[in-house]
Amino acid sequence: MAVKPDGHPAVEKFSSLKILQITTLLCVLLYFGRAVLIPLSFSLLISFILYPVCKWLEKKGIHEKLAIFISISFLTILMGALVYLLFTMFMAFSHEWQALRIKLQETVSQLSIFLAEQTDFSNERQLTFFRNAIDNSGSQFVSFMQSIIYSFTETALFLFIVPVFAALILYERRMLVKVLYMLLPANKRETLHEILVETIHAYYNFVKGMMLVYIIVGMLNSIGLAILGIPHPFLFGFIASVLTFIPYFGIMIASLLPITIAWITYNSIWYPLGVVLVFGIVQMLEANVIFPFAVSSRLKINTLVVLIVIIAGGILWGGAGMILFIPFLGILKLVADRTASLKALSMLLGDGSLSKAKK
Repeated sequence: MAVKPDGHPAVEKFSSLKILQITTLLCVLLYFGRAVLIPLSFSLLISFILYPVCKWLEKKGIHEKLAIFISISFLTILMGALVYLLFTMFMAFSHEWQALRIKLQETVSQLSIFLAEQTDFSNERQLTFFRNAIDNSGSQFVSFMQSIIYSFTETALFLFIVPVFAALILYERRMLVKVLYMLLPANKRETLHEILVETIHAYYNFVKGMMLVYIIVGMLNSIGLAILGIPHPFLFGFIASVLTFIPYFGIMIASLLPITIAWITYNSIWYPLGVVLVFGIVQMLEANVIFPFAVSSRLKINTLVVLIVIIAGGILWGGAGMILFIPFLGILKLVADRTASLKALSMLLGDGSLSKAKK
């Protein structure tokens, strides 16, 4: 074996370079193929969730196609009901926007007076600044509306194509598994079958537990906001609950609107701090009590890896990547745990709980 002057074998250098090349190629494919890969990824995860349901219906004597149709229809109705509920609460909130706008204007006026008294930024200069900002924003209005229309069209197409992809994946699942078998040596097929079964059922149980977590967290958020007297507590409480699907960052994003509403409504710093306190307490309960109780097979993943994957997902796929990359990381962890050749990867992704227990 050839050895480099620094004492490392040449084959190790080549392997490291190969890993870097594969990682770079994968990132390029993920970025430029996101228009297809994002809906396909959502569809794959949905098919994982619905597969046990389809199998249960088929065992009851229901035809395979009808079982898939019933599963997809039930999920669509459930998601549609949730969207309708959030839309209804949002419309009720929008009816109070006029009163909130008046309070916001009063707050801006008070802030303007404070700036004029504490700095040399006079009211005339502030007015000139805002007029220039409005004039400049007018030239960008057309492009902004174009982006809104494009986003709406893309979302509508996305909502249509994802259930179709999920149904086709469920219908063609046997063919897809056979293709995977053909790509591997015969002695690896049994291992592949075990990994597929364990991954699908573990993720199915994980999602069921997470749904229970979202309901409990949403109720606790809503009760806390209602005690504070924040308008429309159930709207903000359940939005915050749903956004906890994005680890660490979701709760920060969800808290911005109720904090703003609390500040405008009561014109006091204590109510926004109360919102922060409510979300903080609920998050602590979710992490230490609710999540371990509701999710029987918790996927323990290294926090550093989770943060890196969230950032990478946001860079490559935007908000969808921040959502999708975490469950795929969990699936990768499940595969690595059950594959002898991937024990190093399993250790890298794990949170070290096993090694701590041995100590």
